[in-house]
Amino acid sequence: MGKHKILAVDDEHDILELINFTLSKEGYKVIQADSGDKAFVKAKEEMPDLIILDLMLPNITGLDVCKSLKKDSQTQHIPVIMLTAKTEESDIVIGLELGADDYITKPFSPRVLAARVKAVLRRKTADKNNEADLLKIHEILIHNGRHEVFVDGKPVDLTYTEFNILRFLAKRPGWVFTRYQIVDAVRGEDYPVTERSVDVQIVGLRKKLGDYGKYIQTVRGVGYKFQE
Repeated sequence: MGKHKILAVDDEHDILELINFTLSKEGYKVIQADSGDKAFVKAKEEMPDLIILDLMLPNITGLDVCKSLKKDSQTQHIPVIMLTAKTEESDIVIGLELGADDYITKPFSPRVLAARVKAVLRRKTADKNNEADLLKIHEILIHNGRHEVFVDGKPVDLTYTEFNILRFLAKRPGWVFTRYQIVDAVRGEDYPVTERSVDVQIVGLRKKLGDYGKYIQTVRGVGYKFQE
């Protein structure tokens, strides 16, 4: 597996110790930060392979940290797993919109944490292996390896999740997928997400694609498809 570097961010010492103990046993190198400002500094200094980020941080919230990480060209590629006691749908949706890759609610099982970390890192590796994979449809050019999208030759800034949904649908034009099929494809099986969060991602994606957003069509009672 290699020695992946994980940055764990939480203001609770016991939680940091649990994460460190769990992931160290799995062969990961764990770096710790107990505040939002320290998290951003350590992310820039250490360039971890993944960040586990608590949302309930003092002063600078985890959501603000996530937003800053995804806006910075040096750190925007680092996967983020949100760790939070919040279970409200709105908090989960906001985190996913900002580009987080997964979330785990407290209290959590160490086995679940280890499995989620492994799954996110596996998807990251798979993305790298698609370096030369290009897809063009309806004047939309999708570069899988670089996570870049161009519409009529102009770049479109998509979040990690928006990009993966677009790529998944565009690879199979005409096929109809349920919301949970979309979630499983872009985040892995058994990802606990609501239908509402998928709808929010689709709305944002259509808006960013402009006139070409119409090609992502809603199929009532089923889900979504990309028009042939």
